[in-house]
Amino acid sequence: MSKTAKKAAPTSNKLQRRAFVADVLQHRGNGLVVTGLGSPTWDLSAAGDRPDNLYSWGGMGLAVPTALGLAMAQPDHRVLAMTGDGEMMMGIGSLAVVADQAPRNLAILVLDNEHFSETGKQKGLTGNRVDLCAVAKGFGIRETMLVTEDSQKDELGRFLFQAEGPVFAVAKIAISEDPWRLPEKDSAAIARRFKISLGLEKP
Repeated sequence: MSKTAKKAAPTSNKLQRRAFVADVLQHRGNGLVVTGLGSPTWDLSAAGDRPDNLYSWGGMGLAVPTALGLAMAQPDHRVLAMTGDGEMMMGIGSLAVVADQAPRNLAILVLDNEHFSETGKQKGLTGNRVDLCAVAKGFGIRETMLVTEDSQKDELGRFLFQAEGPVFAVAKIAISEDPWRLPEKDSAAIARRFKISLGLEKP
């Protein structure tokens, strides 16, 4: 009879997401950022609205696939997918495709508060046995980083925007009630200004 698996030790979620994200993005340079719906989009907007921010308003589970396609289409640009733990779990199979295609310019950051914040803060899956860094490695993404301390933010910024990709990071953030910072909601307008920023369309 197999032994019962031990419950993983809880990880303290104490990073203040809004300030933490803003500090990490100081390393962005001319990198492109694709967000998952909800809080990651508001965090990116709060850090400074830019035409090369590709916000998501309804495509849950599609942040990483979208960033993957963008990284492959724009190999001269660094691309960051920034999403939450719930959305990453919904689109977990996309990590296998990322590992298989292995774009050197792609980074993924999961803002993990271990809860489904957008639907009522129900307890999520990453606060117990689910280890997203281990899952990413299992799919074949070799370089991962777990961030639990504010002192790691500069190292994380360099990892996301300078290390050879694909790279994958999880930041254990606190549950918070940050003010909404809603960017443009028109998806066609978001896409158009993003294309203009890349020189793919004329203003």
